[in-house]
Amino acid sequence: MYQDKTLVCKDCGAEFVWTAGEQEFYAQKGFQNAPVRCKACRDAKKQRNNQFNSRRGRIAGANK
Repeated sequence: MYQDKTLVCKDCGAEFVWTAGEQEFYAQKGFQNAPVRCKACRDAKKQRNNQFNSRRGRIAGANK
């Protein structure tokens, strides 16, 4: 039913494969959109968000 698809990362422009297994997982979870970032860019974005949130938490905690 599912077949591997080659996608292009919106951040770095690299091609990456969205496997049939990943597509099945997305469908089971109800996700309707294909991934837009390669694994390296997803990981980098998560790290940036975690750093931002940890800094934000320290600032919010200082106001208590």
